[in-house]
Amino acid sequence: MSARKAREATAPREGYADVLRLPHAPRLFASALLGRLSYATVTLSLLLSVQTATGSFAVAGAATGTFGVLNVIASPYRARAVDRFGPTRALLVMGTLFAAALAGIASACLAGADAWLLVVLAGIAGLFAPPLGSAMRVIWASIAPSPRMLTRAYSLDAVAEEVLFTTGPLLVGLVLLFATPVVALYGTAAVAFVGTALFSLARTVRERPPAASVTHPHERPLRQPGFWIVLVALSGVGVVLGTVETAVPAFATERSSAALAGILLALLSAGSAVAGLVYGHRTWRSSLAVRLVVLSVALAGTSALAAVAGNELTLGFILVGVGVFLAPSLITGYLLADALTAEHVRNEASTWINTSVNTGAAAGAALAGILVDRTTTSVAFAVGAAIAVVATLAAASRMRSVRAAVVARAAPGPGSGPGQGPGDEKALPEGRA
Repeated sequence: MSARKAREATAPREGYADVLRLPHAPRLFASALLGRLSYATVTLSLLLSVQTATGSFAVAGAATGTFGVLNVIASPYRARAVDRFGPTRALLVMGTLFAAALAGIASACLAGADAWLLVVLAGIAGLFAPPLGSAMRVIWASIAPSPRMLTRAYSLDAVAEEVLFTTGPLLVGLVLLFATPVVALYGTAAVAFVGTALFSLARTVRERPPAASVTHPHERPLRQPGFWIVLVALSGVGVVLGTVETAVPAFATERSSAALAGILLALLSAGSAVAGLVYGHRTWRSSLAVRLVVLSVALAGTSALAAVAGNELTLGFILVGVGVFLAPSLITGYLLADALTAEHVRNEASTWINTSVNTGAAAGAALAGILVDRTTTSVAFAVGAAIAVVATLAAASRMRSVRAAVVARAAPGPGSGPGQGPGDEKALPEGRA
């Protein structure tokens, strides 16, 4: 038996149960997921509450659109606030304002308020949505004892998020069986506040101080070599996601089976959840940079097959395939964000990953909507996939510099030892089989 195989045989097998055995992990993860559940219920409950109150889908669309746009625009600044003031102080303020804005919208709907007020309150809610996802990933990075365990933790986190966004709309639908959309919106506000408070006041979170020093402009994630390249690749992933979320309901409606749209999109989430667990369970020979390119191209290529799907069953199988590459792409992006940035700006770095995906998704959804109206769903799927391939290939041409940046940051410096970051592909075993 070779030395390498002997080491693999004797190395501890770190599974997902071990992730949840990390110090304080169950409580932290559960509270973060409770707060993040509000992100999965807010869009539908907000849309239906405003539409019911005003009788207008145009106003409802304006409210949800304003919420989404300001949420994306403000996300890096919210993450900076968490890094600068510490997670407890920043998240409690944001969680309170977010919940108050949602409760204000619900109350305004009951009072028959003017449409402009509902849109303004929706915008305020979007500005202050607390970045619980990025805050939890920073906690994972601080308590995971090894890069391999961190990959497991990020995988578990990504899979849990997929489950949330699959079940969130179902929970809203369940509430609507017995109550009005405003009740669902009040419930969303309550879940957001309670989850954020429980997470923010946990001992591990309270013990994380604000950044020890003022973050200089050259330390910002966007200033780091290779970081923009990762964002370009993940924007392509977002384009595919936005295209699918728009074109799939249109595909189902064309075939007089609009009710199947939810099932088809659930298949995408199911494929993503399973793949995320598998991806995090094993180790890999390739570097993070190479993996991101391969996963992104595979995702775009698989989504292109939807252009030739002739029926719902075929499309369902294709969407499972798209999901297989979705969660692993996002997990790899988060790992690269950690590997390319300093610890005290990782909330912001993680949030930029979300922002790139969400921006791509918004662009993909808008373009797919236009193409569906003017051409066919097949054209929408094909164009979305083509744009994603172009974005990924553009990033791939510069991925050598990303890997070099990861290795350079992981190299020991004065007063440090090897293996300082989760993406250290030389000193740490994360990038090895």
